[in-house]
Amino acid sequence: MAAGGGGSCDPLAPAGVPCAFSPNGQAYFALASSDGHLRVWETANNRLHQEYVPSAHLSGTCTCLAWAPARLQAKESHQRKKRKSEVIGTSDQVDLLALGTAVGSILLYSTVKGELHSKLISGGHENRVNCIQWHPENDCIYSCSDDKYIVEWSIQTCKVKCKWKGDNSSVNSLCISPDGKMLLSAGRTIKLWALETKEVYRHFTGHSTPVSSLRFTTIRPNESQPFDGITGLYFLSGAVHDRLLNVWQVRSENKERSAVMSFTVTDEPVYIDLTLSENKEEPVKLAVVCRDGQVHLFEHILNGHCKKPLTSNCTIQIATPGKGKKSTPKPIPILAAGFCLDKTSLLLVYGNWFQPTIERLALNAKDTHICLERDISNCWAPTVETAITKVRTPVMNSEAKVLVPGIPGHHAPIKPPLSQPKEGENKRKLGRNEASIEERLGAMDLDRKGRKDDLLQTTSFPVLLTQGLESNDLEMLNKVLQTRNINLIKKTVLRMPLHAVIPLLQELTKRLQGHPNSAVLMVQWLKCVLTIHASYLSTLPDLVHQLGTLYQLMESRVKSFQKLSHLHGKLILLITQVTASEKMKKMPSPQQKAKLVYEEESSEEESDDEIAEKDSDDNWDEDEEKDSEKGEGVDEDNGEEDEDAEDVEESGEDRDVSSDKELNGDSDLDPENESEEE
Repeated sequence: MAAGGGGSCDPLAPAGVPCAFSPNGQAYFALASSDGHLRVWETANNRLHQEYVPSAHLSGTCTCLAWAPARLQAKESHQRKKRKSEVIGTSDQVDLLALGTAVGSILLYSTVKGELHSKLISGGHENRVNCIQWHPENDCIYSCSDDKYIVEWSIQTCKVKCKWKGDNSSVNSLCISPDGKMLLSAGRTIKLWALETKEVYRHFTGHSTPVSSLRFTTIRPNESQPFDGITGLYFLSGAVHDRLLNVWQVRSENKERSAVMSFTVTDEPVYIDLTLSENKEEPVKLAVVCRDGQVHLFEHILNGHCKKPLTSNCTIQIATPGKGKKSTPKPIPILAAGFCLDKTSLLLVYGNWFQPTIERLALNAKDTHICLERDISNCWAPTVETAITKVRTPVMNSEAKVLVPGIPGHHAPIKPPLSQPKEGENKRKLGRNEASIEERLGAMDLDRKGRKDDLLQTTSFPVLLTQGLESNDLEMLNKVLQTRNINLIKKTVLRMPLHAVIPLLQELTKRLQGHPNSAVLMVQWLKCVLTIHASYLSTLPDLVHQLGTLYQLMESRVKSFQKLSHLHGKLILLITQVTASEKMKKMPSPQQKAKLVYEEESSEEESDDEIAEKDSDDNWDEDEEKDSEKGEGVDEDNGEEDEDAEDVEESGEDRDVSSDKELNGDSDLDPENESEEE
């Protein structure tokens, strides 16, 4: 049973692809590759038995598969023998294979006929099918989907018998009890259903991530528990991005219980196979294939609670043989592993998805670690070397640093090998020229804090971002998403796992609807995600539904862009005019003579009448002087005229005084006083 349906970044190691061994001897191995093809291999001679390409293999890729039980296949083959036109093999021959698709339909493929048997479409799921389980006794199939529902199908009529809501979120995995009366489903919590009434019998909680696999580990319940057909049974559960496999026990108390024990592995489980325990003294053997390509073997007797997580009894790895002294062996990923009928040997499927290699391995209880050297170069696989045979290698400078490939963020340079010593040369002289530890550390750039911090950020940001999206930790997300370094954003998006792309886009959509300042940063992240992971997003069939809010948000902003651009142009025009006017005010005025100057009259200046009176008084004095000059030779007889002239001079002086007082504002005489003086 494949745990999880996600792919891997390495095309030669698609960890988590839907695959399964056939029942009744494991004669066949079915594998649904990422290109939508179904391939059935013979495990005995490692030969391709059949290949089937569904009509909708691109839009509705296979997400899960399950072989029909041997009893049902014997019944089907027996019924088909009645027809003369069809020639069917023996009753124990494997036939039906159920395929779940990304669009919600279920295909039944016949390996005997080599064609599609039937389709289960109408009234079923509306979204991706996550798991399929055959009933061990009747002709029913149970399936779960992202649409939160569990569907019971009839094989004979190809119609829905019952459909009910399994969880508030997507239902990821199913498992039927050995007696066929109970059903396990995993969504946010693990639920045990009674198939007759479709009611929840028990609840189990303990995983923080979606559960990807469920398996019953015992056939008969524990004798210490009251026997009701199900109480006392043990079952196993594995979750996505979780390195612990929990073992649960069905109890009679109507309370939520935690796991009784757990098995620890090195990475997320992608394929799980086990041998059922028929009695309480027989141990359960467990084979877990992890995403890193290793197989962990466990053997334990299920007899109650165990506090500490159990480690594996044996670990199996496969690697290529190192050719020469300089070459290093490379790991070969293991895709699946299954126990044979004798329970002492194991079938290993390793290599690439197009041409996998199937090998039978005998197990030894004394071995704790097994590393097999296998050469898979003869297997057909597209390699990079065929594309660059005609490219000449450039001449490299001796001071150039070569970065080590492999682990992301590992940039330790490789020093060029020392020249071979000539024959007869003293070894002590070579020891003197050998580089010291300080020089080696300097060559590894460990003393450069800036680069070290950059490497730490480059390697830690994808991990922080993934953990923040899974745990919904706002503090962790703000630390990553508030960075303004574009290169760091690109490297983080490039190294993040594919399963975190859709949650990241949903988080960016929420933040785009917030403050405008945060939206400026989120646009940079959104641009990098859409450009780097465009090929992955184009393969999702429900992409329009998942990113509908983001599409509407972008469309609404594009509609208002034209109005904002007009407003932006007007504002720029106003700002340029204001700046131009300010510059004109600061410039010095040119020195030019005015052609006309106009000054307003103030109240302190003299009026026209006063100026006229003053002018008249001045003229009077000048006339008097002229008369006096003329009358110097006149007789004294004219004394009266002289007296009159003196009177006139006195009156003129009085007028001058009065006019001066009026000009200075000292004249405060009333009109009556003026008349008296006159």
